Amino acid sequence: MTDPHKNHFVLFLLMLMTMLQLHAQDGLEVHITVGSQQLILLEDGDTIMSFPVSCSKYGVGQESGSNKTPLGRHRVHSKFGQGAASGAIFVARRPTGEIAEIEPRPVSTGKDHVTTRILWLEGMEDGLNKGPGVDSHLRYIYIHGTHEEGLIGLAASHGCIRMRNADVIELFEKVPVGCVVYIRE
Repeated sequence: MTDPHKNHFVLFLLMLMTMLQLHAQDGLEVHITVGSQQLILLEDGDTIMSFPVSCSKYGVGQESGSNKTPLGRHRVHSKFGQGAASGAIFVARRPTGEIAEIEPRPVSTGKDHVTTRILWLEGMEDGLNKGPGVDSHLRYIYIHGTHEEGLIGLAASHGCIRMRNADVIELFEKVPVGCVVYIRE
């Protein structure tokens, strides 16, 4: 026979753990400003990390196929690359086994490698970045590393948010799935 007090205590502990996890996630927010090519991580409203980034060279926009960086409220849908080497190249969110040669100069290599870590975003605003023709998730909008580190701080991506490899590793470790990401002009 099961002790009903023990069941209630276990249920209480599970609820408490869930609330603590939600509170920890609720306190973190990512803010990306396209105009300044900057990403900041806030915890309870205070800046705890700040990184230069590279948003789309085509500007901002929501439309599928535009290669523009989408605006609005997003969340981290899923993360890929835990434990991968810095510079590891990913195709379709899977490591290829290759390590990219990092380009430190502000020049385009003509390639758009996704490297090191991926935070796959999902739009949260129907008709703006979620739904037919504008869905950020279906557009494969990521925060990810790049081999073109010399272009960080300049508009150079094909819609995603590019980061230096060391920076995206640091962000990846701090930001949980479900974290809200605001992208604004």
